[in-house]
Amino acid sequence: MRTSYKKMTLTARVITGMLLGILTGFVMGSIFADVAFVQDYIVEGVFKVGGQIFIASLKMLVVPLVFVSLVCGTSSLKDITTLGRLGGKTLLLYLSTTAIAITLALTMGNIFKPGEGADLSAATTFTAKEAPSLGDVIIDMFPTNPIHAMAEGNTLQIIIFAILFGIAISLAGEPGKRLAGVFDDLNSVIMKLVALLMNLAPFGVFFLMARLFTTLGLDAIFNLIHYFLVLTATLLLHAFITYSALLKGFSGLSPKIFLRKMEDAIMFAFSTASSNATIPVTMETATKRLGASNKIASFTVPLGATVNMDGTAIMQGVATVFIAQAFNIDLTMSDYIAVILTATLASVGTAGVPGVGLIMLAMVLNQVGLPVEGIALIMGVDRLLDMIRTAVNITGDAAVTCIVAKSENELNVETFNNPQAGNDEEVINLKPQREV
Repeated sequence: MRTSYKKMTLTARVITGMLLGILTGFVMGSIFADVAFVQDYIVEGVFKVGGQIFIASLKMLVVPLVFVSLVCGTSSLKDITTLGRLGGKTLLLYLSTTAIAITLALTMGNIFKPGEGADLSAATTFTAKEAPSLGDVIIDMFPTNPIHAMAEGNTLQIIIFAILFGIAISLAGEPGKRLAGVFDDLNSVIMKLVALLMNLAPFGVFFLMARLFTTLGLDAIFNLIHYFLVLTATLLLHAFITYSALLKGFSGLSPKIFLRKMEDAIMFAFSTASSNATIPVTMETATKRLGASNKIASFTVPLGATVNMDGTAIMQGVATVFIAQAFNIDLTMSDYIAVILTATLASVGTAGVPGVGLIMLAMVLNQVGLPVEGIALIMGVDRLLDMIRTAVNITGDAAVTCIVAKSENELNVETFNNPQAGNDEEVINLKPQREV
């Protein structure tokens, strides 16, 4: 049994852990829901502790990985002007996919009308946190204390400091070359640490899924089944059709190979419901399995985890139509255009704010005069949908990374097309090697 488990691919092990966790959660929730010992010591004890340790371990790697890999990537640029072109391409693609996502969501919402006949009795007062202005966001991108930015996990500030530090290394001559070598070694060690953690992923995923599905209220899903299905279908449509079309159209790469190689990262994103926590896995997938160079992936992946929120934009579009229909409020064409523009810009403007999805939705609702209280209607199923949204977000990050890398001749096509590429990184041998 142990031997057969070791022979399984990482994807198979993660899926096994996820399915076992879901099954265990349903059993715990239906049979042992009233057993205090099970709830206190297994669900809120073993499952919670195991899942949170796994999440904390992933987040532990984010700051050193983003900083070190981005310094390596930036310092290796022979022409600093390349950075401006790289940033322009990346931001344009991220904003474009977000605009497509929100447009698709509004279209699907109006075709399938998930809000017709909705029960408004569950609506309660929802108070959204105030989102910062775009000017404040731009100012806050620049750290006054980079060490504090790292301690707080402020990804945008870390990106800015790492880029400036990398540029300084590239301009420092011989001392810069020596320091760049140290960062290259650090990057190799950190990527090995990522691979080590990925070998423990099936257990972390099991704990997360078991606890979630023990406490998940299925009644909430059944009450909002139409909204749930429309939003899920839209998310899947964007992930499989939009990204595939962009990838094929702009890079000529195979969407089938891309999606197959994204399986591990998608499972991680689904389990953690956090783009930031999934950065280490997305980065390794982009470089080791998809063939993008570190100088590209180190910039596009962390930036995408911060500003690329296609899944959240889709939620905003479907939720806006749902709430408008539930309250019998008609939206005009100008309202829909306002939703598209607001949601697209908000994907950058509210980056790094806790509860970003609901804050962005509140901004959109206020923009078109819809009652913010309507958010309470959808909060019951938002946790599960958030997992799907995150998987869509990181898929978009990787797709843009491949497109940008291909356009800059920084993508190894042989690695991309090799089905075994990166698989050797999954296996970590902890036994000391015998000297010959």
